[in-house]
Amino acid sequence: MNQTSTRYSKTAIILHWLIAFLIFGMFALGWFMTELPKDGAKELGHDLFNLGIYSWQTVDAVSPRNFYFNLHKSLGITILALIALRIVWRITHRPPAMLSSYKAWEKKLANGTHHLLYTLMTAVPLTGLIMAIYGKYGVKWFGIEILSGMDSKPVRDFFEGAHEFIGIFLLVVIGLHFAGALKHKLIDKDGTLKRMSLH
Repeated sequence: MNQTSTRYSKTAIILHWLIAFLIFGMFALGWFMTELPKDGAKELGHDLFNLGIYSWQTVDAVSPRNFYFNLHKSLGITILALIALRIVWRITHRPPAMLSSYKAWEKKLANGTHHLLYTLMTAVPLTGLIMAIYGKYGVKWFGIEILSGMDSKPVRDFFEGAHEFIGIFLLVVIGLHFAGALKHKLIDKDGTLKRMSLH
């Protein structure tokens, strides 16, 4: 890659937006599923988010809450794998040069924010995975059993708290990241957003 380029590679851009889309989807799914009753009737077909667009069929009849929690776990494992791939790509491919218009403090803030985002994006699914491992039901990836549950409530509760706290922290940092992008677009009017665009 041309080291003088200020644009990210197509692979980095695709991973960035794919992970971002999945993370926002996971927050929406998390809020949706926690509101579901624990004593819901078991079903084979689940109208995805009750939108009437797609019905997800399961092999075994499960309650809506059980279905969405398993979906959340499956997507979390997928996101963790994508983040690992993104980190490997970042380590093995030098990022593009920052815009020359950036002030010194902006460069330091951008670097710090990126490192914090990577840390939080890894910690959220990782704490969720550990929480699931120490729960009753273990971990399945889209119906494929990966790990059995160790059923340790104290450990599970600890990582549940960590998962929720780090998740909220991640949402705040993403909000600041988004606010920074808007600043560059609307106030600075520079080419920051083009760095992460395929066009």
